[in-house]
Amino acid sequence: MKFENIPADIKSKSLKEAREEINEIITKLEGQNFELNNVEDMYKRLINLNKHVENLFKIKSKKLSNS
Repeated sequence: MKFENIPADIKSKSLKEAREEINEIITKLEGQNFELNNVEDMYKRLINLNKHVENLFKIKSKKLSNS
């Protein structure tokens, strides 16, 4: 299981918390009320949140297949 370079504050999030933050970032990016110099940081955070959610699903899937 890879947890490559995912920040600790993201790793500690539950699936629900991660999805909520993903939705918040997407809403900001779809709107026009954001600063352009923050887009790269928001995008990187979005990618890390997505990786975290993917890892959580892999863990759950593995548990289900083992039971």
